Amino acid sequence: MFMGEYNHSIDTKGRLIIPSKFREALGDEFVVTKGLDGCLFVYDLKEWNAFEEKLKALPLTNKNARQFVRFFLSGAASVEVDKQGRVLLPASLREFAKLEKDVVLIGVASRIEIWSKDMWNDASVCDNMDDIAEQMADLGLGI
Repeated sequence: MFMGEYNHSIDTKGRLIIPSKFREALGDEFVVTKGLDGCLFVYDLKEWNAFEEKLKALPLTNKNARQFVRFFLSGAASVEVDKQGRVLLPASLREFAKLEKDVVLIGVASRIEIWSKDMWNDASVCDNMDDIAEQMADLGLGI
């Protein structure tokens, strides 16, 4: 399970250091793809394969399902960790998530999210967490 928040920088070649705690769970190769809310999603190969199977099971006749599958699969890239613990993020993914220099990596259970620092600062401000907590209780998650 991934958890925690780490601040890092992308170098001029588009390489990002993956925190050692995340690298241990991810292994030497993993998948990065476009995520929701303007971030990137990172999956270890086991989680990615399970997610990919769910995507393949969606009905081809459903337009929203086709768009959903395209969104995740067209942006997916397999990346490998170098000896310094870095990965090269494809330019298209860096552009999608507006990643320039300062980034935040957060663990979100089965995946990691990579955010531009500015976007994370905006997204992580939650003035209505009490309201959200009530909605989660309605979904069966009581605290």
